[in-house]
Amino acid sequence: MPIVISLSGRSNSGKTTLLEKLIGELKRRGHKVAAVKHSFHDIDLDQPGKDSWRLARAGSDAVLVSSPNKLYLSRKLNAEAPFEELLALLADEYDVVLMEGFKGASIGKIEVHRKELGGLVCPRGETIAVVTDEPLDVDVPQFTADQIELLADFVESQPELPPIVPASMADGR
Repeated sequence: MPIVISLSGRSNSGKTTLLEKLIGELKRRGHKVAAVKHSFHDIDLDQPGKDSWRLARAGSDAVLVSSPNKLYLSRKLNAEAPFEELLALLADEYDVVLMEGFKGASIGKIEVHRKELGGLVCPRGETIAVVTDEPLDVDVPQFTADQIELLADFVESQPELPPIVPASMADGR
């Protein structure tokens, strides 16, 4: 199973920029890395007129497009998918899964903090580190956004997530 960590924090705290740098460093070290982004907004990657758009518009509940280089799955949901289901889609192909957001998921979180945006938002028991632009009174390791190599060392030192059976699979759905 992979190491799974969520980078969480307030909007505009620099989560995506930090993820880009961290992914680059982990890839440089030879890891297979997957990124999972949480969005509060409706998303639609289908382009009007394309076959996948036409199939979804015809009423298909799921459209899977496969090519030699990419795989794209579009699936209608009645509710937000739990992070366990998202991880199950990735299987065991990756060494590290970095999730952006997912503040409510019970996984280790690296909080990205900027002084001008206010205090910390992640539960203390789930926060395993903080990337910050000011010293904080917390009992977890602290990094600056420029300490990517040290942050990658920290990520590599984390335990792998035990196997997860999503609720939908456990229920036989």
